[in-house]
Amino acid sequence: MAKKLGERIVPHFNFILQPEFPLNGLILASDSLRISNQNSGKTLFSWTYVSVTGEPVRASNGMWLSADCSLQEMPRGHVYLLFEGNLPTQRNSPKLLSSLRAAARFGAIIGSVDTGAFALAQAGLIATERDTDVVLHWEATPTFKERFSAARPLNQLFLRREKRVHCAGGVATLDMMLDLIGALRGEALANEVANALVHSRRNAEVEQRSDGLMESGRSPLAGRVVRLMEENLDFPLNLAELAEAVEIPPRTLSYVCNQVFRESPMRLYLKVRLQAARNFLFYEEQSIKDVALACGFSYPSVFSRAFHQQFGQTPREFRRRLRETQNMAVRPEIRRLLSS
Repeated sequence: MAKKLGERIVPHFNFILQPEFPLNGLILASDSLRISNQNSGKTLFSWTYVSVTGEPVRASNGMWLSADCSLQEMPRGHVYLLFEGNLPTQRNSPKLLSSLRAAARFGAIIGSVDTGAFALAQAGLIATERDTDVVLHWEATPTFKERFSAARPLNQLFLRREKRVHCAGGVATLDMMLDLIGALRGEALANEVANALVHSRRNAEVEQRSDGLMESGRSPLAGRVVRLMEENLDFPLNLAELAEAVEIPPRTLSYVCNQVFRESPMRLYLKVRLQAARNFLFYEEQSIKDVALACGFSYPSVFSRAFHQQFGQTPREFRRRLRETQNMAVRPEIRRLLSS
């Protein structure tokens, strides 16, 4: 619960950690608050690490972090940030969703990091017909759009509107935290924290990725072509339609793709669709058939052959091996006893 500092309220952050959460984002978030307190010589912020059960949580890099409390014991906070990564939907329990809704009803700021937007959308707090804009990690965007059709994912670092904040994860977490610190304690402190972390603040609207094409001066057109392909996965465009959409002749399009990617446009398109399929398999539990259709393959057998050729394993094998690795992190002390 927020403590009083003289006559002022000390905003309290609840960092809710889900299995496979991104540790880098959590470190940046908590360290920005620590530096705020340290540099001011006052307790300007307080925070708690929370897990659903109160037990330690495994991060996506394999490290374990102890939680201070469970959802049931979680103190009332001013800001709730959900950290989620490689398992964006599989562990979002009814208890978690109801806790987020309850915090929202009490007027708290509810936010998400990386793929935490899935849980916020499942709880009905974002991605609604009234509030369509959302920010999450770019790799998970196709999966999110498939599940929440009313949503409009934005290619930017973070978004803060009224009582909702969400960011793409990674270093974007720090940009979002600096924005929150500025809103709660003033821009001077936010800039001081940025300097302490040797970071140049970025606006919310900065794109998550630029692919290095525009900055290098090589071909802004190539970036447009790839984005067009990513936006048309389920019903792939043919060469003429791609060329028409970017307003150049098909021969010029072929030349640009060969110059920049060393691939023909349609071969490049295939690889874009296969990478999207890999992300679907990584984040979601959709059937192989549904993943194939979402990425423009009419037949699962055609999809499986293309996937195997690209990644050296079938879609089913890829998912099975990935889940086996992730599941080994669930209660390892019990698994050790069972195997002894």
